[in-house]
Amino acid sequence: MSNTFCVTINHCKQDPDKATVGFVVATAALGSGKDTLVFLSTDGVWAAVKSEAAKVDEGGPFKPLTELIENYQAAGGRIMACAPCCKKRAIDQEVMFDGVEIAGGAALVEWLSNGSPCVGY
Repeated sequence: MSNTFCVTINHCKQDPDKATVGFVVATAALGSGKDTLVFLSTDGVWAAVKSEAAKVDEGGPFKPLTELIENYQAAGGRIMACAPCCKKRAIDQEVMFDGVEIAGGAALVEWLSNGSPCVGY
């Protein structure tokens, strides 16, 4: 059994509920002792942008997206944002949460190639 877990999120502005649930599941994976990666792509890269994440508050029972992301990172979770997806949207590192890595698809493939389960939102 793999000791890693991956959550891919490709929604934020278009469907904020998916970004919220993705980070809830990723945090649960961390709580289960899994080394966890959230990979943001397409519309999902907006979740890495502090000002955009601050706009997402789906209400109870979920916490605001900013709080979910900060809690996930504080627990040791890793976040990667798709490099071409960021470039297409003119998103630069300085507007993102600290610690978010901008990486290409090869980084995701490497993570998954070791047998990591993955769910997508």
